[in-house]
Amino acid sequence: MDKIVITGGQRLCGEVRISGAKNAALPILASTILGGGECVITNVPRVADVLTMGKLLGILGASVSHEGNRAVIRAEVIHSTEAPYDLVKTMRASVLVLGPLVARWGEAKVSLPGGCAIGSRPVNLHLAGLEKLGADISIEHGYITAKAKRLKGARIYCDTPTVTGTENLMMAASLAEGTTVIENAAKEPEITDLANFLIKRGARIEGAGTDVLTIDGVRELQRGDHEVIPDRIEAGTYLAAGAMTRGDVTITHCRPAHLEAVLMKLREAGAEVQVEKERVRVMAPDRLKGTDVRTLPFPGFPTDMQAQMVALMTMAEGTSVVTETVFESRFMHVEELRRMGADIRVEGNRLVVAGRPGLTGAPVMASDLRASAGLIIAGLAASGVTEVQRVYHLDRGYERIEEKLRALGATIERRKAGAATTGR
Repeated sequence: MDKIVITGGQRLCGEVRISGAKNAALPILASTILGGGECVITNVPRVADVLTMGKLLGILGASVSHEGNRAVIRAEVIHSTEAPYDLVKTMRASVLVLGPLVARWGEAKVSLPGGCAIGSRPVNLHLAGLEKLGADISIEHGYITAKAKRLKGARIYCDTPTVTGTENLMMAASLAEGTTVIENAAKEPEITDLANFLIKRGARIEGAGTDVLTIDGVRELQRGDHEVIPDRIEAGTYLAAGAMTRGDVTITHCRPAHLEAVLMKLREAGAEVQVEKERVRVMAPDRLKGTDVRTLPFPGFPTDMQAQMVALMTMAEGTSVVTETVFESRFMHVEELRRMGADIRVEGNRLVVAGRPGLTGAPVMASDLRASAGLIIAGLAASGVTEVQRVYHLDRGYERIEEKLRALGATIERRKAGAATTGR
């Protein structure tokens, strides 16, 4: 098992190119099984979750090839409608094949999902929506089974906005007979990107990016080519790293409109932010100011940036309050930041962060994907050496993170967990 070793204290300066969005690539790849013909997807990040989705599509019978950041998928015929536990347990986004399988092939058997340990993320909204579309749903022995001769359009109201639920239902409704309306739909950019790809293939979808989606079902989808949008969470992570190290970092090939909530908080914290068409530059003062953050569904502040912002606030002047409203149990990085000298108090779903002038390097353990990023940001700014264990979480969602940070001036490397660390 690998670890990331960081010698902190260097200001990060320079440019970093943002990769394609993992959370857009995954549903787009899953949706390729909705129709035949060759689908060519570019700007696909080479991260573990994407490779897992490729393996899953291959198990189902699709032809999948990866070359760099380009994926080519053909799914004229599949020979299995089962997503097995061994794959789904490593990546909860595997549940995204549920809607496409039952919509096109009339049945699906998908293991109940696993993934990051950041609280309950039930699939009940997915299942209730598919039942509204006419699927027969059962759960036995840890598997969801869905069957339908052909799905029928319906009006679906989501009790809470759910990203993967909206994506699953939108994909299923694309091949349903009649019109489907999804109310209180999630509005994240990744949903819009999926809708744009489906529309290229012949789907009839209106309202992507709003809370009401209208889908007129068609008989089949055709081939299609698509470029995945840039990863707004990776973008925010590098901006936070630049700000925390008192640096001057420019991210390129990004969509600033997807980052507005993050940019606003960086400005509130005292950073200078310059925005161009596909570039954002952040320049930080010697010490940031504390600011309050509340996570919300898009266009609010993303929960996937909460750990990075908490790290940022541990060295800001004054007291910050960070409120998590999207997921419970997403504060497992707090104890690890305390090991580095952070002053953080947990009050229910809120963190009260009293900023300190500095942190000190320490061995820490990542609990999930975004916690990994938060600990790395803290390590970049801390004095001394920080070792981040269990970085397989990090590999699920960040492409070449050590290489990109080294290019900005960081002293960071990957080692085997048993390897000795020098300079301790």
